[in-house]
Amino acid sequence: MSLINPADSLERQNEKLLQIAEVLMRRVEQKGDQAGIAYAQFERAALLEGQVRDRTQDLERALDLLQESNARLAEANRETEAARSNLADAIETIDDGFAMFDSTDRLVLTNSRFCSELSDIADLLQPGLRFHDYVRAVADSDQLALPEGETPESWARSRLAMHRQPRVVFNVSLAGRRWLQISEHRTKSGGTVILQTDVSDIILLEREERDKLRDRQAQMVRATLDHLTQGVCIFDSDECLVGWNRRLGELLELGEEGAELGEKFGPLLARLQSGITFIDGFSAAGLRAWAARRSARPPVSFEIRRGRLILSVFAQEMPDKGFVISFTDVTAEREAARSLFEMNAQLEARVEERTLELGEALAAAERANASKSRFVAAASHDLLQPLSAAKLFVAALQGRADGEGVPDIIAKAESALTDVERIIEALLDISKLDSGKARFDVKPVALSAILRPLHDQLAPVARDKGLGLSVMDTALTVDSDAGYLRRIVQNLVSNAVRYTERGKVLVGVRRNGGSARIEVWDTGPGIAPEHQAQIFQEFQRLGVSDQQGLGLGLAIVERACKMLDHPLSLWSEPGVGSCFALNVPLSSGTPAAARKAVIAVPDQSRLAERQFVLLVENDATLARAISLMIEGWGGHVVHAESGEEALELLSEIQLVPDALLLDYQLGQGMMTGTDFYREFLRRYGPVPCRVVTADRARATRRACAELELEMLTKPLDRDRLGAFLAEVRG
Repeated sequence: MSLINPADSLERQNEKLLQIAEVLMRRVEQKGDQAGIAYAQFERAALLEGQVRDRTQDLERALDLLQESNARLAEANRETEAARSNLADAIETIDDGFAMFDSTDRLVLTNSRFCSELSDIADLLQPGLRFHDYVRAVADSDQLALPEGETPESWARSRLAMHRQPRVVFNVSLAGRRWLQISEHRTKSGGTVILQTDVSDIILLEREERDKLRDRQAQMVRATLDHLTQGVCIFDSDECLVGWNRRLGELLELGEEGAELGEKFGPLLARLQSGITFIDGFSAAGLRAWAARRSARPPVSFEIRRGRLILSVFAQEMPDKGFVISFTDVTAEREAARSLFEMNAQLEARVEERTLELGEALAAAERANASKSRFVAAASHDLLQPLSAAKLFVAALQGRADGEGVPDIIAKAESALTDVERIIEALLDISKLDSGKARFDVKPVALSAILRPLHDQLAPVARDKGLGLSVMDTALTVDSDAGYLRRIVQNLVSNAVRYTERGKVLVGVRRNGGSARIEVWDTGPGIAPEHQAQIFQEFQRLGVSDQQGLGLGLAIVERACKMLDHPLSLWSEPGVGSCFALNVPLSSGTPAAARKAVIAVPDQSRLAERQFVLLVENDATLARAISLMIEGWGGHVVHAESGEEALELLSEIQLVPDALLLDYQLGQGMMTGTDFYREFLRRYGPVPCRVVTADRARATRRACAELELEMLTKPLDRDRLGAFLAEVRG
């Protein structure tokens, strides 16, 4: 344990040691008989004296350091005061008002020019003043000129909001046409420096220059208005007249007194209204209501009549919410238009008389053409029904006739029916193309997907005639409708094979700029120049009577190429041969994957295991033919003439068919095949189904597509029907 407290100062520790030494010496003198103890205490006193001496020396050194530090501090204080004095002098020399607030928004210092224009708050500008109190004092100052509609409280709120920004510059309006520009900056330490600059002279000079410019502009506008051929009057946002030109007085006959500047629009209109007639349904009340609107006014245009004059009036709002109205004399134009109208009426009457017969003839031709198209479509549809039945009957007989020559006769009959079917389909195509109802699905098509199947199809026919058929393969892709492009090329190649007796037929493709040129060459008899346009007409075969067909192929080719915008050309020389060519634009896209149709002939043994096929068909003959066909394959057919009858029949027998064959048109007032299938799905769930129809309309295809049903078009193809039934059973 120490005799002294180390926390005491050196002076206090020295004082305690001296007291301790004095006490010990006194005790030694008083107790001399205890020499050993006294001596020990003396030694301790001597030791303490040494310690006191050391501490005294430390204290003296500390005092020296303290004096040196005090001297340095005094020097620093003098330098600080000098710097503060220099800063104050420097700030005072600034022409602008200057103030600094610290990071706690307390005023540190200002110069004499800060807020000198606001004499009533000068006493408040003392160090330590809070920024909020400074703003409130300025807002309540009598020298502050507040904007119209603003209160001291709202001004103070917006001023404090600006204080939160790191840098802001704005102007403050004071009484007596004075203005201060306030520039406020944030320092790195978080304080704020404010500069006040008197910009009264600058603003007054600017306003003076602006007034001069406005006067010059007014003079220029006045001179411009007076040189206009239109009458013009200008109104301000309060509907007061602020300008008009001499032409306005001439057009409206205002007289020598003219119009008085500052006159309101309403009274001026009332004064002029007696001699004005509004045209085209517009009225003075409508114009007065337009001028009185305080929201955006849309431009208005109308015409008025004053005496013999017709004036076109145009009124439009200006950016300052005023408006300008112009008056243009259009009397001559209207008179010319009236004369022209009368002349046109006379000419039209004469033209109408001259063209009446032509119109009647054209109408008759159009009616005849429309009637022809309707007849072809209707007749083709009606013919397809019995034709389909006849083909199916012949196909059903093919497996049952065993007599000599009978199968050959049946095959020829089937071939003849197939030719009739092709003719009807050609008539339907021509009817669609003529009526503009053909629909094209133009997309990237690989030409190889069209040319290769055509070669496989027509090569045997050419070989039977002793002809050579060469189809050059190509990797080009074009933009076209795949179905129609296939029909076009097929017709051209078929015609070349049909009319060429010896030699060969060559099909090739070459690039032709941005298109692919498909060419079909033959060594046939050729076509004379005077007959080359004739061959593209219906039923034209140039006197050749020993060839099959009715001459519809090239008619379809010519119409389809025109509607697809594939230019078609012909080169031919009699006795040498011909070349038909069409240009199809090249495609940059990727063609859709070619879908190869696989026609499967049904397996009778597998079909025999099927329970039954539900056939809904209102044509009894066709229904009987389809039934014979399926029953010949070993299947069982249940027939209903309507969807309602089929639903009732299924309810009675309590069986779900293995497959559905549905005619689309089941009679007037009856549900369609797709309507029946929806109801069937609701009751029994999905079952393999095909829609059998001769209707190739877009609406029919869309109805089937919505239910994901495939169509079997009439005449019904025996192999496609068999493939469907085999697929269902498999």
